[in-house]
Amino acid sequence: MSLLVVGLSHRSAPVSVLERAALSQDTQVKLLQDTVAAEPATEAAVLATCNRIELYADVDKFHAGVAELSTLLAQHSGVGLDELTPYLYVHYEDRAVHHLFSVACGLDSMVVGEGQILGQIKDSLAQAQELHTAGRLMNDLFQQGLRVGKRAHSETGIDRAGQSLVTFGLEQLASGADVGTWARGKRALVIGAGSMSSLAAATLARAGVREIVIANRTYERAERLAQILTEQGDKGSKGDEGDQGETGLTARAVPMDAVAAEVTRAGLVVSCTGATGLVLTAESVATAVEGRLPAPAGSASAGAEGPGAASGRTTPGAAARPVREDAPLPATSTGTEESCPLDLSAVQGGGFSVLGEAAVAGMDAATLEQHAAWVDNATVDRRERRRTPDAAADAELITALAATVRVSGRIPERRRPEPAAAVPRPEPVLALLDLAMPRDIDAAVHRLAGVRLVDIESLAEASAGAPMAADVDQVRRIVSDEVAAFGAAQRAAHITPTVVALRTMAADVVASEIARLDGRLPGLDDRQRGEITQTVRRVVDKLLHAPTVRVKQLAAEPGGAGYADALRTLFDLDPETVAAVSRADDETDGSKKDAENRGRA
Repeated sequence: MSLLVVGLSHRSAPVSVLERAALSQDTQVKLLQDTVAAEPATEAAVLATCNRIELYADVDKFHAGVAELSTLLAQHSGVGLDELTPYLYVHYEDRAVHHLFSVACGLDSMVVGEGQILGQIKDSLAQAQELHTAGRLMNDLFQQGLRVGKRAHSETGIDRAGQSLVTFGLEQLASGADVGTWARGKRALVIGAGSMSSLAAATLARAGVREIVIANRTYERAERLAQILTEQGDKGSKGDEGDQGETGLTARAVPMDAVAAEVTRAGLVVSCTGATGLVLTAESVATAVEGRLPAPAGSASAGAEGPGAASGRTTPGAAARPVREDAPLPATSTGTEESCPLDLSAVQGGGFSVLGEAAVAGMDAATLEQHAAWVDNATVDRRERRRTPDAAADAELITALAATVRVSGRIPERRRPEPAAAVPRPEPVLALLDLAMPRDIDAAVHRLAGVRLVDIESLAEASAGAPMAADVDQVRRIVSDEVAAFGAAQRAAHITPTVVALRTMAADVVASEIARLDGRLPGLDDRQRGEITQTVRRVVDKLLHAPTVRVKQLAAEPGGAGYADALRTLFDLDPETVAAVSRADDETDGSKKDAENRGRA
């Protein structure tokens, strides 16, 4: 086994790089075909999700394989190799197996423990089988990965450690509130009809939304998903009593060109498409919420006037922070300028303003003290004042300045401005969940008032500090055990063709000797000939039994691959015969595995 994986994920690369490197379905097909056509690789599979892109291959040379797979990933992703290389990771043989099993269990997911990755691994295997790029190794690896993932979820409480990206995203949108309570009664728009969008629609239906609209480029797929949701909603209404039976879920399909109109009616939008460009721009979202936001407090439309409105005066800085009605206006007169140590002409503009601090930025405490003394009608000769490096002395001078300000009742220009009060954002009227890679919704939407956007990048930040469940350690132990068992099985399987070839050679020798015996003793009857034949075969079997059993045991251990070579050398086995046995075994086993995979739910 020479398994190699080269890839990048949310753990190794920023979302911006993952977004640019995302592979479309057609690109994945071309990547697989080009990989098996390359010299180092004989098998290949691609695992591409919203937060990972990984290329698995069976290679005969490590360094050549790494170079070839990295180059192919760069070529098909459209991101230059020099730019992509710092974010790539490489796993080989047992480490590659460990990585896939960890991924299958949800240990490497953005939301630890999520089970959706199992379906994505299954899809990757089915794709490789359909394109005939999966042989014995890829079939064994991905099938075993699926079994390990299912075992982890059934034998541990890893499900409690995390959930799907859809559920996690909805929890982020709800900002700590119960998702069911937050989503109940909302109109939801789901853009896309693939596996992730279908999961989102089903999750929203369970959460109690009033209406789900499905938009997809292929209208028939959107219509089919809407029909499934409607049927499930009807069953829920008939089976439950109370509010669900009264409100019932409605679902309908619309074409993609109706998305802009539907966003204006929706309270929640979930988007996950394979589009290479933006589905929702910031301008379209801003238009959708226009008129839905409440009027700002104190605005003319709300029937209130802010401070200074009666006099027609505009308070400097009013656009940056709200002015309280009970707050006193700052003084606009500086008094006399005589002997003032400041260059007032540099800051004059109708009097001292709260923006004047820029004129005195960087002034030392001695200068501030001189200004304070002037305000208090005192005199200080700055030439006789030496700068002290003592921080405590500086603090005392600044405190004296603050006291002077309180006595004078006005805001001095050289005082550090008070922190501006944060402008309260209105409650969101539109919640957006973008699960696509590359993104479907413009990141500039984050800055729009009345809109809450959660995307892959914000989900990565939110999940970084999520607590790990105690069951994660148990899952890690399962992964380690399964990796060891898989490696032993692969190494044992590697020597099997050699053992089969050895036993085939022994059977040929027995048949040749029995034929020679028949020529020399033609008078033997059938009973005698059968007894001799059985005796010779028993002798050969007993002689070969212990060595073949032991060589399988030794081959299953790390470093046991050399025993197959030793066996071929000791018994002078024809390499072509061994290869023929291996090919026949691969074809039989591969067909069986293909049938099993297609038959699984």
